[in-house]
Amino acid sequence: MIDNIENISPRRPDIIISEIDLLGFRKKMDVSAAVDALLQGENVLIEDFYSSGLQVLAELKNVLKYKYSDSSFQGQREYRSVFHDASHHLLLLVKNNKLAVRKAPEIGWLKILYPDFSDFLISFPEVQGLNSSWQWYQKGIEIPILKSKIHPYFGTYFPTRFDHLELFDSWLKKYRGNKENAIEIGVGSGVLSFQLLNNGFQQVFSTDSNKNAIIGVHEERIRLQVDDKLKLSHGDLFADCNFSAELIVFNPPWLIAGHKLEEGIDKAIYYDEDLFPRFFEEAKKHLAKNGKLVLIFSNFAQVVGTDDIHPIKKELATNNRFKKELLLQKKVKPSSKKTKRKDWRKDEKVELWVLTGND
Repeated sequence: MIDNIENISPRRPDIIISEIDLLGFRKKMDVSAAVDALLQGENVLIEDFYSSGLQVLAELKNVLKYKYSDSSFQGQREYRSVFHDASHHLLLLVKNNKLAVRKAPEIGWLKILYPDFSDFLISFPEVQGLNSSWQWYQKGIEIPILKSKIHPYFGTYFPTRFDHLELFDSWLKKYRGNKENAIEIGVGSGVLSFQLLNNGFQQVFSTDSNKNAIIGVHEERIRLQVDDKLKLSHGDLFADCNFSAELIVFNPPWLIAGHKLEEGIDKAIYYDEDLFPRFFEEAKKHLAKNGKLVLIFSNFAQVVGTDDIHPIKKELATNNRFKKELLLQKKVKPSSKKTKRKDWRKDEKVELWVLTGND
């Protein structure tokens, strides 16, 4: 197994190191003027308190929610897109790898991710993401299935719901095949790979196109003392995998993209039209005779109406590469009653597909 993590540099938020035109904002200024500037694509710099930036973003949300009142899934996606573009013109200054405003959070990523820069400008939403990520990274996230915590690296998708992990764990406990090796495509924060190891697999080879995922799982495998059993490779799908496996596991994105995908978490949530055809073509080459291909998926796209094509069903219906051995489904637990957002997942079911070669 090839382990190619050496010399991988993490993906990090864009920063501004050149001189640009800025409109300064302080707490007692007209917040509506700052919002208008953001919507016109002008750059606004928060100059006094961290909370001043929160004030501007809150007003921006109010303005856009009035304008984009469509509560459908697609309507809310459009609102989020406009908010994303405007809010990223709201900037903070970083000096000596710390935020140069009062009462700002301490964010270790500003030093870890930018060892080559100490002073720069960065968008307020990126800082919020860095801050949230830093908190999760430091304190860790309890994963009930693993009976331990993981510490997700910045820019890496991690589970906040566990229904699909429980479904996979239930299937794994009944698996009676060869456990010499397994391949996981899209390792993310590493949970499925750690599940495989916890259930007796001797070697797991995991890939991801997200550099940060590979760096993060590398840290985790050392912390959990399984670095001799878990090999990592940065690359697309099977990357530089040069062997066949008894078991191939893939927990792909569950929504088809309606936009150009960005590197990182975006590709963990949305997929391009060619992802599944490419995956199945490569999986056929890497699945050992009598091996099993396990995909963890969801009917979420059909529930919210963004796509009526199920990519796994389409593969089975149009190609002769694989046949279905088993399909397990589990109804997703409802969202917290505290949330004010519409619960799009109330009719969702997670799925575990087991396919075998159609030889």
